[in-house]
Amino acid sequence: MSLRVVIAEDAVLLRAGLVRLLGDAGMEVVAEVADGAALVAAVDAHAPDLAIVDVRMPPTFTDEGLRAALEVRARRPGTALLVLSQYVEEHYAVDLIGGNPRGVGYLLKDRVADVAEFLAAVRQVAAGGTALDPEVVAQLIGRRRRGRDLLARLTPREGEVLGLMAEGRSNKAIAAALVVTEGAVEKHASNIFAKLDLAPADTDHRRVLAVLTYLRA
Repeated sequence: MSLRVVIAEDAVLLRAGLVRLLGDAGMEVVAEVADGAALVAAVDAHAPDLAIVDVRMPPTFTDEGLRAALEVRARRPGTALLVLSQYVEEHYAVDLIGGNPRGVGYLLKDRVADVAEFLAAVRQVAAGGTALDPEVVAQLIGRRRRGRDLLARLTPREGEVLGLMAEGRSNKAIAAALVVTEGAVEKHASNIFAKLDLAPADTDHRRVLAVLTYLRA
């Protein structure tokens, strides 16, 4: 029985090339679409073994493909997903792999040029394996190391405060748990932000960013 695939890629030439490549390898492309909503609909309609998805698709060309892939994963957990990206986008890779890495792949589009390597990744992911581009792995490992280095700057008490932040506790709740004043917690929080290189900014929530650093490390 041939592998049944849905392709979600807005670049017409690349999409046509993938269709030809997979067809020549004995796989059946049951649908080819150009945006995230169409991907979700195609997977619902055809129940493919695998969806190959571009991260950036219309209308905003940011993360539509990834969000659609995550929706597919939630609606049909048995569908394998192979995500293609022009660049390494770490947070997308973390979102995709974080829940359940079985049947998941994240490759740079340059890998498609190596036909044998690409087809091997397709089959590996469809069989329930994982295929991660070496560049993705290198950057994820680097980020974790950076996070550990930053956390090493914290005092034991600051580490306790950050751990309680990660549990979703307010400054008042942290103060009660550590038997200190809220003012002391606020001072610890300020020190944490400074040591994690989180400068004040209108667009970023430093508390959230600090917790993300803690969780990733």
